Amino acid sequence: KIIMKEIISTDNAPAAIGPYSQANMINGVLYISGQIPMDPATGKILDGIEKETHQVMKNLQAILDAAGLTFRDVVKSTIFLKNMDDFVMNDIYASYLDSSCYPARETVQVSCLPKNVNVEISMIAHKG
Repeated sequence: KIIMKEIISTDNAPAAIGPYSQANMINGVLYISGQIPMDPATGKILDGIEKETHQVMKNLQAILDAAGLTFRDVVKSTIFLKNMDDFVMNDIYASYLDSSCYPARETVQVSCLPKNVNVEISMIAHKG
């Protein structure tokens, strides 16, 4: 079986801050690295869970766009929260999605995230 791997990269989402790609498309499946609330234009980290969640979703949208996909194509999300009490994130996250096709998901609380942000989200999408 031939494996087709394509690195997906866009200036509309933050550049990787380590040895990883923003996303990889492998045989029609897009694996998006965890996105944090960094504004790609300024490099600044947004503060406050509401602003942070919106920026993370915008970053994810930019990567999906670069791959020719939308949030409707997302099949799996992983959400990392510094504090599970910041679950207002859930309503903001849901506002970007189509309620008729929510992806599978888990949300976990972690002790620390890159750049000391409050939320990080990764996704898997399928080009069908």
